[in-house]
Amino acid sequence: MTWTPYLVSLRILSPLHIGWRKIGNLQQTRPYVTAKTLWGALTARLVRDQGDTNYQEIGDKVDEELRFTYFYPSLTRDRVEIWPWDNNSKRFSWMYLGSYGSVATKENIAEEGMLHEIEYISPRSRNDEEVYLIGYIIEKEGCKLNWRVALKRIQIGGERGYGWGRIELIDDPKKTETCFDYNIDDEENSPQITVPKGNPILSHALADGLNCKGTIEPLVGRETDENKGFGGVISRAEICWMPGSIVRANKIFNIYSKGILELK
Repeated sequence: MTWTPYLVSLRILSPLHIGWRKIGNLQQTRPYVTAKTLWGALTARLVRDQGDTNYQEIGDKVDEELRFTYFYPSLTRDRVEIWPWDNNSKRFSWMYLGSYGSVATKENIAEEGMLHEIEYISPRSRNDEEVYLIGYIIEKEGCKLNWRVALKRIQIGGERGYGWGRIELIDDPKKTETCFDYNIDDEENSPQITVPKGNPILSHALADGLNCKGTIEPLVGRETDENKGFGGVISRAEICWMPGSIVRANKIFNIYSKGILELK
């Protein structure tokens, strides 16, 4: 194969916030790690490891030689037990999510309307078990990026200055033939994933021409360049079906850079 999937297991070491939306004073986290989040952290680490400042050049190499699925919380190292959108989604929230409250003060007096609460994926489950992130990195044949070493030294998500977003690679990435039990095929420019009828997409998928049962949202993120630094550029919005949306027929998707799916 031109593209080879590797199962990657990461242990969460500190609270993990993947920015999503704000409801009242609560800043919600996505209940998964987007491919773009991992792409950004890995790219930044590769740049630092090479003693370089050219984010654009390294980012382009990552786009060319690697693809990413989304990563999902789990209590086991090799499979996802509860999906955020399952019928028991309340159990997912209870098991994996927590929140931290703070208040802005002036001269030690709380300012009106300045209570903030940040939701996070917890490093320990409600049952005090370790929590892992399970996903796949798909490597192009001939890839020369030292991503396995870089993956051991990344920090992801928001509030990193407070020690959040620390993760640990717990096993060597394991070569597989599927991603989350979905078949992987390939062509020179992009790996392809087949989602059977009645099954959920596991990453954002471009909505154009795709009929699903689920939720659509505009997907916007931050990108890095040499002039504005890490996360200094706002990406163009893409209209996508959200992860968990159900396909109404068998569909084959190209997995493009930063994990976005597009109908073949």
